[in-house]
Amino acid sequence: MKLIILDRDGVINQDRDDFVKSVDEWVPLNGSMDAIAFLTEAGYTVAVATNQSGIGRKLFTMQDLTEMHNKMHRLVLQAGGRIEGIWFCPHMADDHCECRKPKPGMIIDILDRFKADAASTWLVGDSLRDLQAIAAVGGKPALVLTGKGKKTLAQHGDDLPENTQIFNDLLDFSQYLMRQETQQTAADETEAV
Repeated sequence: MKLIILDRDGVINQDRDDFVKSVDEWVPLNGSMDAIAFLTEAGYTVAVATNQSGIGRKLFTMQDLTEMHNKMHRLVLQAGGRIEGIWFCPHMADDHCECRKPKPGMIIDILDRFKADAASTWLVGDSLRDLQAIAAVGGKPALVLTGKGKKTLAQHGDDLPENTQIFNDLLDFSQYLMRQETQQTAADETEAV
């Protein structure tokens, strides 16, 4: 099982300081739909894990969130990709739940659902808490410089989990994985000769 977990706001779609609250405010980042399509075509299972405290803050409803996610699914499918599942935490930080990143609750649930190995699973995020959530289970953290990524790198560069890889955006990450796959295939073919 080749699993990749993506944060949503700032990785797949544009982030907003005042929260993404409606389907109209949900705008994909350039190249993100293609990136998910490339990952899907390469045999990766793609899941999303996103903190959505705007629900707990009553800034938007579950219906609004469903409409945003329906739009995301539709645009990904149009690009030739697929998202196998979306996990979200509706809680605020002071709720002290186990699902809100940097806690690994959503990540553990995704790994269990897909029977995936944490050590070979990537999580692509734009905040320190995304990277901490995957590091907590022994997975592979990837920071993208979209969304809050540049700010995260500037403020927390020394605090990033060990072995964090840094990419310009989700498309850059997907192209990196494609190169890795090509190199591994070539190496395997050489060994077989």
